[in-house]
Amino acid sequence: MGPGRLPAPLGPTGCLLLLLLLLLGGGPGALGSRGAARGPWDEEQGPVAEGKPWGRARYEAVKKHLGAVGALTERYWQYLALPGEGCGGGGGVSDPLELGPGWSFPLVGQGYLEILSTWYCSFGKCCETGDCRVLNNVTGLEADLNEQLHGQHLAKEVVVEAVQGFLQRKPEKALVLSFHGWSGTGKNFVARMVASHLYRDGLKSECVRVFISLFHFPHHNYVDSYKAQLRKQIGETVQLCKQPLFIFDEAEKLHVGLLDAIKPFMARSDKGQVDYRRCIFLFLSNLGGNTINEVALDFWRAGRAREEISMEFLEQRLRLELLEAAENGYARSHLLQENLIDFFVPFLPLEYHHVKLCARDAFLARGLPYTEAALDEVARMMVFVPKEEKLFSAQGCKSVSQRISYFLP
Repeated sequence: MGPGRLPAPLGPTGCLLLLLLLLLGGGPGALGSRGAARGPWDEEQGPVAEGKPWGRARYEAVKKHLGAVGALTERYWQYLALPGEGCGGGGGVSDPLELGPGWSFPLVGQGYLEILSTWYCSFGKCCETGDCRVLNNVTGLEADLNEQLHGQHLAKEVVVEAVQGFLQRKPEKALVLSFHGWSGTGKNFVARMVASHLYRDGLKSECVRVFISLFHFPHHNYVDSYKAQLRKQIGETVQLCKQPLFIFDEAEKLHVGLLDAIKPFMARSDKGQVDYRRCIFLFLSNLGGNTINEVALDFWRAGRAREEISMEFLEQRLRLELLEAAENGYARSHLLQENLIDFFVPFLPLEYHHVKLCARDAFLARGLPYTEAALDEVARMMVFVPKEEKLFSAQGCKSVSQRISYFLP
């Protein structure tokens, strides 16, 4: 190694070992020091027994020692830093303090690791949210919705404003969004996009739970069992992650008892032992699709652009249809009756040129070349309604990505 050159980056285990050596062997007052001098934590000699709290003096002493170590130069920190880490999640270990083989929490104690994590994050290596699983990238969400979500000016506006406002304030209750529209108009697509921009691992994040009505709760005879399981899963997720996301697909098929069982998680309440006010709930439903389509069709027949449809005009009619659907559990639940839903998000029916845009995106996603003729051919494969106007795609963009398989060599 030549003068002035630093060695190659260490692996996760080597880096953590070197970091701990700094902490455990940094002088007579340092952690683990065997010298005659006694540190302020000597009232608790030896490793802390599992489950027992730290002494306050020891805690403060470790923080003070970490502050001294924090005076390392930026150049030396680059030598210590693990390669490929950060919130982006690309290579390297998923957590700054992930231990390699042979390391375990009893070695240094859970409390030491918590302080070490805080110290590590002071170098800007961790997310601003304080939890590297949570990104809250609203700017990226807005940009991707503008680029990839077609024909849904209302959904884009409402989702971005609702999420941004929720994250920027101290909420009194959980954020509850109810997505409505025909199949294939983008409800699931937007839900996935919200997950991918708020959480590092998207739908795979341990902060995200997805429930599909007929898959997770297929039998109404077991509603009581489902209610207990659902409450348990929501409670455990909230304890695991301070800002969890819960997605309920096919919400119109949920039993009213299940919806009422989770009402307390969404209602306004004072902070108790567990705080549910940072939760986000997304309900995806086909309910209201006909009303939304009728409004879009009326605007088209009147020669008005669909972009002129306002949220105020459409939401009022959407609420009326939902309240009149007395036979549906979602409509009869306390979510609607007690105004627990913060925003109704309408998804408009997609027209021919929107389907072409979806086809273009599908070609690009596979890295395939395309022509306008190919996009037209994909769009013509879809069924359009009403029978006279043939204006809206009956399936939205749902099967577009499968249909481009016909154009593969």
